[in-house]
Amino acid sequence: MKIGQAEYIISAVGPAQYPTDGLPEIALAGRSNVGKSSFINKMLGRRSLVRTSEKPGKTQKLNYFKINGSFYFVDVPGYGYAKVSKKEKEAWGKMLEAYFSQRSELSAVVHLVDLRHPPSKEDVQMHDYLDYFGRPIVTVATKADKVPKGKHQKQKQMIIHDLGLGADEPLLLFSSVTGAGKDDAWRILEPFLK
Repeated sequence: MKIGQAEYIISAVGPAQYPTDGLPEIALAGRSNVGKSSFINKMLGRRSLVRTSEKPGKTQKLNYFKINGSFYFVDVPGYGYAKVSKKEKEAWGKMLEAYFSQRSELSAVVHLVDLRHPPSKEDVQMHDYLDYFGRPIVTVATKADKVPKGKHQKQKQMIIHDLGLGADEPLLLFSSVTGAGKDDAWRILEPFLK
């Protein structure tokens, strides 16, 4: 995939602010600090289109990025670490539920997990949640460069087992440092961009 254009469009808190051009959307979900911003920047060949933060949990809205004028990446709030009030978390929950359950333009979700660790309870809940809404899920294990190659297969099997991934559910290893997995990710996402 050749990226000619990538631009931030809007931070939306509800359907009234979602783009109305009907283009396909790929949502990116994952725990705070799993490397969502780095994934987006690497996939788009940009250094800092999405700000990476030392403080996990900075994304608090649905951030829309328009790619090549033909589809969107939608960065959703990370779960897990964010030091936010219970009330705020409930508001996020409602916003995400409305988005994942009702948004017809949402064609797939990239679910990012950390290759170095077993999936967290929240990772498992997110996968089950997306599954429940019948959304196609592409699971991406980030930080692959931080795990010795000899351990990749073992870590992959652990993620497949813990998330209950079926034989037809893609799981790919990704490194925003080396770019490993980038071409595979585009190949898997391409059918959802039409």
